[in-house]
Amino acid sequence: MLDALITLDRTSPRSLPQQIYAALRVAVLDGTLKAGLRLPSSRQLSDALEVSRNTVNLAYELLAAEGVIEVRPGAAPRISGPVRPEGSDKVATPAARPVALSARGVRLTTDPRGPDWITRRGALQAGLPDPALFPTELWGRALRRAARSLRTGILYDEAAGLPVLREALADYLSAERGVRASPSQIVIVSSMQAALSALAQAFADPDDAALIENPGYIGARTAFLGAGLTVHPLPVDERGADISRLAPGTPAPRLIYVTPSQHYPLGGRMTLDRRLALIEAARQAGALILEDDYDSEFLFEGRPIAALQGLADQGEVIYLGTFSKSLLPGLRIAYCVVPEAMARPLTLLLRNTGRQANAHVQAALADFLSEGHHRAHLKRVREVYAGRGHALHAALTARLGNRIRVAPPTGNIQLALRFNEPVDDQWLAGALHKRGFAPSALSSSYLGPERESGLILGYASATQADIDRCVAAIDDLLRSL
Repeated sequence: MLDALITLDRTSPRSLPQQIYAALRVAVLDGTLKAGLRLPSSRQLSDALEVSRNTVNLAYELLAAEGVIEVRPGAAPRISGPVRPEGSDKVATPAARPVALSARGVRLTTDPRGPDWITRRGALQAGLPDPALFPTELWGRALRRAARSLRTGILYDEAAGLPVLREALADYLSAERGVRASPSQIVIVSSMQAALSALAQAFADPDDAALIENPGYIGARTAFLGAGLTVHPLPVDERGADISRLAPGTPAPRLIYVTPSQHYPLGGRMTLDRRLALIEAARQAGALILEDDYDSEFLFEGRPIAALQGLADQGEVIYLGTFSKSLLPGLRIAYCVVPEAMARPLTLLLRNTGRQANAHVQAALADFLSEGHHRAHLKRVREVYAGRGHALHAALTARLGNRIRVAPPTGNIQLALRFNEPVDDQWLAGALHKRGFAPSALSSSYLGPERESGLILGYASATQADIDRCVAAIDDLLRSL
């Protein structure tokens, strides 16, 4: 009887004992084999299936371990008590409560960019460095040294990050960005998004207010909304965020998120008077400024302006940085510079929520920084990115003319173009995706009903052919409107 229920496939990657086990288990679950039924001995079943006795014994052991059958010395195996209640073999019992996301789950799984944004891939995608420029050999050597030097369990011992990386970062940030920080103030995390989510939960409660640049980085908005905060727009122009233009009646914020060195997505830099005014406003409101030093490494001319954190003397600013743009997103390394008193609590939060970064990557990055490889890499890619950015700007202005406004790149790895006539940029971005391109719609970066229409175009990996084809596709689609 049992051999009729079991079909063996000797070409299958599943072993013969697993196939026998699975077939008998299904027969018990669907009621074909009833509770108390006596099964053939392993010798009888092995003869019927033309397999070894040991093969059947292994299958019986798997079934016995799961409680599907009972095996007693000197007795034939029997099907155990009913796996399902009598009479319910073919009838599914309705769940007492349908599985659904919680209110928090809904917030955390909602992306303001749209439901299909995460699946969009293509040429000229914003925010991505060129992986072909990554120094693979140097990085590989650093990783191999890290693998030899790290002891087991280091990630649990150093939840704030490896001391060697925090020391290297303190030196680097002081020299390059004017950040005032001891290694003990630096906390390593797995990504900028993880940092923003952690800080929103650590320093604000649900329904607290947060200010975000308008337009601004959607990842910050997603992190704050996921933490249950209410977000309010902080006006931005070519001189950066302007706290003096905050709408009347805006509640006092708990958090203020800004990208003062290279505004995302428009590219301006916050002037010194606005920086000082923002720090004073945060001080008066008892707010914490989250300074995302976005793309400060990619300034094509001159030197980056000093970090906002260096101007604040009472712990009003947490400085945030990442290596996702300067090296590779897949490295999953970002960091926060926090007030001394907050380093320990934030470290515990990261440990408790599992947001720590990979220890071997941390060790390799420390080596990469101290050996000067990061500076050399940045110098090389700046020149490449500057050429590609100017090529994109030239193509856009030559072909689209007065239909758009787009400033020449001074840094960054993307350009924001704005249309001078009404255009549904969400539709346009989707239509371009169907042609192999993945720009972002500028309007998605705005809070509130007043939005500018445009596209955010990444150029770090763009070839001249990519640029020419994408600009031609934009021209063609605009004409079709």
